Amino acid sequence: MESDLFDYEHASSGAASFYPAQCSSLKKGGYVIIKNRPCKVVELSTSAPGKHGHAKVNYVGLDIFTRRKYMQFAPSNSMIQVPNVKKGNAQLIGIGDGFAHLLINGIVSSIRVPEGRLGDEVRDIFDEDGEALVTILSALDEEAIVGVRACTVDD
Repeated sequence: MESDLFDYEHASSGAASFYPAQCSSLKKGGYVIIKNRPCKVVELSTSAPGKHGHAKVNYVGLDIFTRRKYMQFAPSNSMIQVPNVKKGNAQLIGIGDGFAHLLINGIVSSIRVPEGRLGDEVRDIFDEDGEALVTILSALDEEAIVGVRACTVDD
């Protein structure tokens, strides 16, 4: 009876894809959501409080997937959203129709091969060795290949 109610094969931890934080706690190199995109903070400046106001924080972030630059300006005591960013490795076992086929914990999964230099590098290493180890970054229900290296005997 209980097995009909719960799908244990595809359960998740139930963790949120982001959490709230105070704007003043931002640090360069940290993550923040700007315009509904997960970004890595690359510039951060704080202005002094005015006569009748609060200190302001001006921060610039690079989208971790598209590398597009976003800017935000907010009071230092306001709340912001910080994405839960996960980074992991997977074995690349095939490439077809623009998708990389990965082996992650014994399960085959597909993800789009990145465009540009990184995509060329993924294809070259895979064509040369027949397999590769890729680094995957995931946040806000989106994931992308962000690095690649040839498999070694130790892997």
